[in-house]
Amino acid sequence: MKKRNYVLFTLVSFIWGSCWTIMKIGLQFIDPLNFVAQRFLLASIALLPVLILRRRTLPRDSYTWLKLITLSLIIAVSATLTSIGLLYETIGLSSLLTYTQPLFVFCLAIIFLGERITKIKALGLISSFLGVAMLYIGKSFSQTFLLEPFLLLVLGAFLWAVSIVYYKKFLGHVEPAIINIIQFPIGLTFLLLLVFMTGSLSFCRDTLYIFSILYTSILGSALASTIWLFLIREEEAIVISTSSLIVPVIATLLGWLLIGESIGYDFLASFILVLTGLYLVNMPTSGR
Repeated sequence: MKKRNYVLFTLVSFIWGSCWTIMKIGLQFIDPLNFVAQRFLLASIALLPVLILRRRTLPRDSYTWLKLITLSLIIAVSATLTSIGLLYETIGLSSLLTYTQPLFVFCLAIIFLGERITKIKALGLISSFLGVAMLYIGKSFSQTFLLEPFLLLVLGAFLWAVSIVYYKKFLGHVEPAIINIIQFPIGLTFLLLLVFMTGSLSFCRDTLYIFSILYTSILGSALASTIWLFLIREEEAIVISTSSLIVPVIATLLGWLLIGESIGYDFLASFILVLTGLYLVNMPTSGR
């Protein structure tokens, strides 16, 4: 990896890793649906100049726009489910379950994209599955364990994977940058409808909340995702994808340092199993 790109990757990893702690703080002030809607709103505003500059490259046909709307809705629902899960679960567990997304991508790609399974990838799948199973069993013995947030986090990761496979299958002709620009306003429209249907739009004026929403939307969503797309274009996708496994590590450490979340031996064992499995699943297949 080039030195400049390594610096950019380190920046993105820290932003995304720290976003988990900052989101956890923000969710103490407002409900997850309003939180995600406001994140999408601010991310849309932050990316508006880019949208104006790239408007000529926007798709022209209605079929592509229908697919883009579908993709944006999947991403919006995934982000909402993840935020709900994070509200009730620890940062470490939430980030780890969310980053099981590559496992779902792998399984879905076999079914819908015709990708081949190898022994190494199958071993990785088993390792990560055992890690998640250990997490579930360990949490189930806790008196404070709630099944619903655990399942919501897994479902959020699954929908994130669905969005990736959906993009590869139906929107491969659209630039990733365009996807990044328009997913937020489309998702925002859907989320605002949900907000008004289930309650009312609310905003917290607390300084800590304002910092949380600005950080996660402008840095976490708009800036980091734009840099990420640049890195995917500049470097091998498999290198970037595998290296991104550092994000839940950073998230867990910051949750421990800043909020005082405990890290037990059972969690560490599960953590290692899941990350090892994710690494094996992301390993490139050697050509013949």
